[in-house]
Amino acid sequence: MTDPLVRRTAAAQKTLDTWSKRPMKLGSSDCVRMAASHLRLLGYKVRLPNSGSYRTVRSATKALQAAGYASLEQALDAHGLERIAPAAAIVGDILMLPGVDKLGGLTVALGNGRVVGWHECAAGGAVVLQPVEYVAAWRADPR
Repeated sequence: MTDPLVRRTAAAQKTLDTWSKRPMKLGSSDCVRMAASHLRLLGYKVRLPNSGSYRTVRSATKALQAAGYASLEQALDAHGLERIAPAAAIVGDILMLPGVDKLGGLTVALGNGRVVGWHECAAGGAVVLQPVEYVAAWRADPR
């Protein structure tokens, strides 16, 4: 059996490698899809609307509500992830940062305070960020 920290690190690296090549596009290449694919690497079952089923913040919000969630935070809570203090996050955990819209932005912890996620100034794909403000965080232990 592989050490959980090794699994977390491998999943976080694969998440960075995969999503850093994909420009942000709501519905097909966004923070929700990145976080979901990361969680799948850790053994979670995550269901999302079909790719392309939302393209705007408004339609993404409607898709979230149609799934029975009032927020991204509520959706992560419903997947059985334990809420933690953002300062307690380790490699592979999920952190929510404030976004340019009311949805916020999900990121994956890489370690040493860094996360992978999209930034409005980076057009090429998900990038390594050093956040200064957090909304919430979840422990993503491998299953």
